[in-house]
Amino acid sequence: MNRSLLPAFMVALATFVLPACQKHSAHCSGEAHHGKHKIVVTSPVVKEIVLTQQYVCQIHSHRHINIKALECGYLEAIDVKEGQAVKQGDVLFKVVPVLYKAKLDAELAEVQLAQLELNNTKRLFADKVVSQNEVALYQAKLAKTQAKAKLAEAELNFAMVRAPFDGIIDRLHEQQGSLIKEGDILTTLSDNSLMWAYFNVPEARYLDYVSAGGQSHSAQHLDLMLANGCIFPQTGTIGAIEAKFNNETGNIPFRADFVNPNRLLRHGMTGSVLLHRSVPNAIVIPQRATFEILDKQYVYVIDKEGAIRQREIVVENELEDIYVIKKGLAADDKIVFEGACHVRDGEKPEYEFRRPEEILANQKNHAE
Repeated sequence: MNRSLLPAFMVALATFVLPACQKHSAHCSGEAHHGKHKIVVTSPVVKEIVLTQQYVCQIHSHRHINIKALECGYLEAIDVKEGQAVKQGDVLFKVVPVLYKAKLDAELAEVQLAQLELNNTKRLFADKVVSQNEVALYQAKLAKTQAKAKLAEAELNFAMVRAPFDGIIDRLHEQQGSLIKEGDILTTLSDNSLMWAYFNVPEARYLDYVSAGGQSHSAQHLDLMLANGCIFPQTGTIGAIEAKFNNETGNIPFRADFVNPNRLLRHGMTGSVLLHRSVPNAIVIPQRATFEILDKQYVYVIDKEGAIRQREIVVENELEDIYVIKKGLAADDKIVFEGACHVRDGEKPEYEFRRPEEILANQKNHAE
């Protein structure tokens, strides 16, 4: 460094450091003024807790289909309205297929002709003009024309579109009088009695879910948070888990099933699935007992000799006012709950022990 610049650098450094030193000295003098601080010690709690994980989901009707025209023709009548609830078998649309109507009329005429021919042959047989084989031939001809007429009638009935199941009619894609082609979409029908919510779960969470308490998928319930933040009144169950992971995202799709008795949920809605996982014998401590250094969590533990020891912990989950500990603490450890900022590693302070259940209860009551 240029020696001519050294005095200016030292002045700038003093300007930056001195206020911080003065602040630290004032804080220390304030601590000294208050005298000896009270140390409160407690222990971790071993209890069963419920962890809740939130996943964004897409909501679908468990049956959602396109209603299509089976035949060509003009849309003669629309017997439903958009948003209307229909029952299985209800007539939705009537199409007039001119060709199939004419075909049915022609086949019915053939039936009448075959019937007249059979009646005439029977009279001739009675007069012993023709043989029995001739009568049987015309009977077969009549049966053939009747079968062809039934086929034409079935084809004509395809022009009447009925609801295949109970559901709600969506938007109408065609209007009365439109020329309809075979396969044209007329509307969609949604059965909203049971809704499917699809969401993606990371691989690690999936493994935790499967191994959680030995519970089966169907036995674990979950909740659905709607877009307005309200919880859907019906609880759900895991209906399906897909067979393979998505290698690009590292997720596996889950499907949650929700009964929808009041038809509040509709096809295409969004929300969040709240997946609850029970963890038995979890070690929990108050969050106030921890402190952070360089993105790592620590607590002060009192060893068997009564000395304060700083110990790193690994937090598995964070709940309201408490941490679930994955590694670093045992149930019989003693940790500093209050006064951690006034102790130093290796000290042997006097302390007051409080039962952990009492501390957690006080935290809960304070939060309420």
